[in-house]
Amino acid sequence: MTVQLPSVFLDRMRELLGDEYEAFLSSYDDPRHAGIRVNTLKIGLDSFLKLSPFALRPIPWCEAGFYVDERVKPGKHPYYHAGLYYIQEPSAMAPAELLNVSEGERVLDLCAAPGGKSTQIAARLNGKGVLVTNDIHAERTKALAKNIELYGVRNAVVLNEAPERIARAFPHYFDKILIDAPCSGEGMFRKDEGMARQWERHSIEKCTVMQRDILKTAAAMLAPGGRIVYSTCTFAPEENEAMIAEFLLGNPDFEVVPVPRDAGIAPGRPDWLWLSSEEGGVMASVPEEIKKQTAGCGRLWPHKVEGEGHFVAVLERNREAHVPEAKLAGGHERIASRQSGATRGGAEARPALRSRQAAGADKRGFGERETLDSWRAFAAEHLRAELPGTKLTFGGNVYLSPVAKEQLDGLKVVRPGWYAGTVKNGRFTPGHPLATALAPSEAARTLDLSVDGGEAVRYLKGETLEIEASRVHTRDGANPKGYVLVTVDGYSLGWGKWQNGLLKNEYPAGWRWT
Repeated sequence: MTVQLPSVFLDRMRELLGDEYEAFLSSYDDPRHAGIRVNTLKIGLDSFLKLSPFALRPIPWCEAGFYVDERVKPGKHPYYHAGLYYIQEPSAMAPAELLNVSEGERVLDLCAAPGGKSTQIAARLNGKGVLVTNDIHAERTKALAKNIELYGVRNAVVLNEAPERIARAFPHYFDKILIDAPCSGEGMFRKDEGMARQWERHSIEKCTVMQRDILKTAAAMLAPGGRIVYSTCTFAPEENEAMIAEFLLGNPDFEVVPVPRDAGIAPGRPDWLWLSSEEGGVMASVPEEIKKQTAGCGRLWPHKVEGEGHFVAVLERNREAHVPEAKLAGGHERIASRQSGATRGGAEARPALRSRQAAGADKRGFGERETLDSWRAFAAEHLRAELPGTKLTFGGNVYLSPVAKEQLDGLKVVRPGWYAGTVKNGRFTPGHPLATALAPSEAARTLDLSVDGGEAVRYLKGETLEIEASRVHTRDGANPKGYVLVTVDGYSLGWGKWQNGLLKNEYPAGWRWT
């Protein structure tokens, strides 16, 4: 065995699994399984299957998921930079799939970084409804925001908040909530040996305290009839079946929706509810009805499926459950003063906006009206569609948000919506996230680059390209000169600025091909 596993972990798994232990142990000698998930916000499944440069094999629990040979390096292809697929561990695709999101719903991804499951949810929303995606660690929200932007998500708000603060702003607001809970990470030991070395530091006891609080807070944000999916990447019953049993005991208006078994997902293990609660573990005795419900949870075992270890539970609230009437906080001044993101290039953080900016004017003297006038002038010249969302301004930055400004009052907001761009020297400069979420038909000018010719890679590296005017496709009488939406085989990559046979490259330095 190449992975060095903690002896305490092995002893416990031997006790839990019994006759299955040897098969479980031998799975650590198997190769890791790599997967990609097609981003149906940008491309349909049939279209991707025709276009795919990789050999694909379906992942049974995710319609848009496919196994790939990781040696083909799917991250080193222009289609990855176009956001056509997300590279994701196969088992990790199950929780968001089981959330069963429908267009138009309000969805919260509570522990979201780096954002794979959020982009999966966004694809199911298809640009309609609201996605609030959050991570409590500020540094991790950079990757979260970048993935939201790369994959063309228009209707997301990115937060950097503690769950209880979100609950105060959004009481009983969400139809669906995903909790990919912080856990001891036992299911990831084969994928990441570092997690095995750190296992004792991320103790089960510490994790259960966090998980208990997160579940309680999530319930306060869920609407009647809503669904919570709770998942971990650990085997420990204290963090899995026991956590669900304890939650059900304290929340009789919830019940477990059984996870389908047709994809190879194994049932939960109520027979493991045997540890003493005095030891900080599972409750010593659980009513039979609760035990029966925990059997409806799902476990993805590395010796039974082609994927790493995961646990998932689907919890639904009774539609007749009585909850207090949801009232959202009013006012908008504090959101501006606590803003922690909002950069032109995308995912880098910026300092909090100052109080003068909160009042609607940035340090160059541009107020909200001037900023929005600049945006409208840009849109009239360079766009050919009315884009969705409420127009929000912070300093000279413009966002198209799926929520009203007042709903975010007092929260630490990384992105209040789809970042459109910023006013610079009196003119509007479009943001990269605006380009990544545009369809070619929505831009006045487009330039399509082919994978085969090498131009797409040159663009992604930041090079200036020589482009004849005849190659710039214009709509409704637009002049070729100006901002051009650059695409690869018809799918958006970013902005360029064309003039006199040259395409000035506007692809952000931090995103470039390396």
